[in-house]
Amino acid sequence: QMCEKFTVCQNSMEMLLRNNLNLPKVTEEDGDFLTFLSFQDKCLRKISSGLYTFQIYLKYIQETFISENQNVESLSYSTEHLARTIRRMVINPEEVIIPDAATQKSLHTKLKTTKAWTEKITIHLILRDFTSFMEKTVRAVRYLKNTRSFSV
Repeated sequence: QMCEKFTVCQNSMEMLLRNNLNLPKVTEEDGDFLTFLSFQDKCLRKISSGLYTFQIYLKYIQETFISENQNVESLSYSTEHLARTIRRMVINPEEVIIPDAATQKSLHTKLKTTKAWTEKITIHLILRDFTSFMEKTVRAVRYLKNTRSFSV
């Protein structure tokens, strides 16, 4: 939808802007879906922490991409629910990093200072990285579901 509505596509020259959003990622070093049992808890912590962090970015999109407010609100709610669910699976749930109010406010302020002409690019980058994060999350949860006795 971003590509169609705002002509923000992967091959757009504007996409060459430096992505300094520092969005959460799941990597093999974090205990991605191809690792052994000892890394599963680390993977779940990373996923849950990342989902909590994405909440800030989704709030920004909800405030900025007004025409899709309901869709983003639903996505944000589902993301928060998934973050809580996965957090409960972690051996020590308090080890999951949940951005505190000061961190949330700081990041939100940084995002809001984005120049109007880069808002669309910022939204596109957030959604692209969120999609990638969720794809890896789905793979990890499927893998863990098949190797551990838990239900999601």
